[in-house]
Amino acid sequence: MTQAWQQYRSAPALGTRLARLDEVNVGSTHSLTLKCEKGSFPLLLVRLDDTLLGYVNACPHQYLPLDQRGSRIISRDGETLRCTNHDASFSSRTGEGIGGFGVGCKLDPVPVSVDEEGWIVVGTAA
Repeated sequence: MTQAWQQYRSAPALGTRLARLDEVNVGSTHSLTLKCEKGSFPLLLVRLDDTLLGYVNACPHQYLPLDQRGSRIISRDGETLRCTNHDASFSSRTGEGIGGFGVGCKLDPVPVSVDEEGWIVVGTAA
């Protein structure tokens, strides 16, 4: 079964290297735009304690990047992501909408892992 993020025309291939793990601080987000011949793919990495998560960086309310109006989108406790466009909020751990225009919506998760060389990659590291 294809996951929602794979429906994007410009979705990256499994195994695509994204960033080094040490470039993403604990309790923060890291926004990337991956470019290929089919277009651009907006990706948001979230690092919480020992958890690394990836989401399509597009608020399901209007499909604008969560960080379009500023890079500070994660709450101090790391539990909430907030869209800078319309203040929609989402659980950083599940992507579920928990406030504002986010209620009833969900961020599209992108599976990420860390390979043996310390790179964050799309999918599960071998």
